[in-house]
Amino acid sequence: MDHFDYVDGAMRVEQVPMAAIAEAVGTPVYVYSTATLTRHVGVFSDALSALDDPLIAFAVKANPNAAVLATLAKLGLGADVVSGGELRRAVAAGIPASRIVFSGVGKTADEMRLALELGIFQFNLESEPEAEMLSEVALSMGKRAPVAYRINPDVDAGTHAKISTGKSENKFGIPYDRALASYAAARNLPGLDVQGVAVHIGSQLTDLAPLEAAFVKVGALVAALRAAGHDIRTADLGGGLGVPYDPALPVPPSPADYGAMVTRVTQGWNVRLLFEPGRVIVGNAGALLSRVIRVKQGAQAPFVIVDAAMNDLMRPSLYDAWHDIRAVKPSGQRAAANVVGPVCETGDTFAMDRDMDVVAADDLVAFMTAGAYGATMAGTYNSRALTPEVLVSGDKWAVVRARPPVETLIAGDIIPDWLKSVR
Repeated sequence: MDHFDYVDGAMRVEQVPMAAIAEAVGTPVYVYSTATLTRHVGVFSDALSALDDPLIAFAVKANPNAAVLATLAKLGLGADVVSGGELRRAVAAGIPASRIVFSGVGKTADEMRLALELGIFQFNLESEPEAEMLSEVALSMGKRAPVAYRINPDVDAGTHAKISTGKSENKFGIPYDRALASYAAARNLPGLDVQGVAVHIGSQLTDLAPLEAAFVKVGALVAALRAAGHDIRTADLGGGLGVPYDPALPVPPSPADYGAMVTRVTQGWNVRLLFEPGRVIVGNAGALLSRVIRVKQGAQAPFVIVDAAMNDLMRPSLYDAWHDIRAVKPSGQRAAANVVGPVCETGDTFAMDRDMDVVAADDLVAFMTAGAYGATMAGTYNSRALTPEVLVSGDKWAVVRARPPVETLIAGDIIPDWLKSVR
């Protein structure tokens, strides 16, 4: 559920007309709904209410906007970060370091040092060499680092290959069958407090069976580790729960279904459970608002050329992802169309032969379910400015990231002295 609705024939986000935002800020622009964020946090939290003090650590990579993070911080969420930059963003937005988990395969010594200085809740280690580096860093600072090993359970999540993370050929975690040896080695490394186990098998999961299979393996590992003398106190079950993009496809499992499965599978583990939801919190809370530049007749269907492009919303070109495309003020007519952007790439395509609202030049369209992996993946290809972002709360709205002028891109380049004479 989201709070993008039609009132008097035109789309609003909560109580604010989308057209008013476009008029004031220009397009393309990302628009986020506070009411939707709040609802999704509540639904996910309620789904885990049978658990004892779970830590819900929002996956910052899904949407790192400071205003979004501050909203989630007020709602009690922690953060899952995968870089020093995300760690700094989360803390700056008001998320306590004591509620932050640091994941990722390539943590540097400087990032480890920063996380130890801030006092994060847990490092999710992804290799034995990483454990050795963290041990050295912690020792040099006179600190003990709370750690878990991320386990690769070799479970196929059944999602897109580029966002699958739990198969043996993926780069993440240590192999399940090497876990006991890896934990034994970590126990002998000074400066580490080995407190948990972590797993994360992929993103946009639409079936609970792979998740359950992975969690069953984690439960068996927790028991084996305790039998080997390890004091396992946490289990990070990752994130990845999918959201509905295409209404023609089956609806993904609900947070309630997910919570019931987790409660059943983890009964008796006697650990604090950690979760890393991202898309399920912010996906439906955002839309990318764009304006039609022109409509060009193609060989079959017309091309609707909009001012948003692949650099603004990468998911369709990167993953062949589907986003619902709606007219902000629909006429009631529908037809098949190809929706494309102005970037000089054939891959700058949002939809082909899509049944959609008939639109004309200067009309506004909204790409729905764009709150996750949208603005955060945007770039400046074709020397296009980064997309601004707007947060709405009731009848109020604010620009929470401005559109930088193209002049700042040009000013960022440095022409060396030996070329200045030719200008």
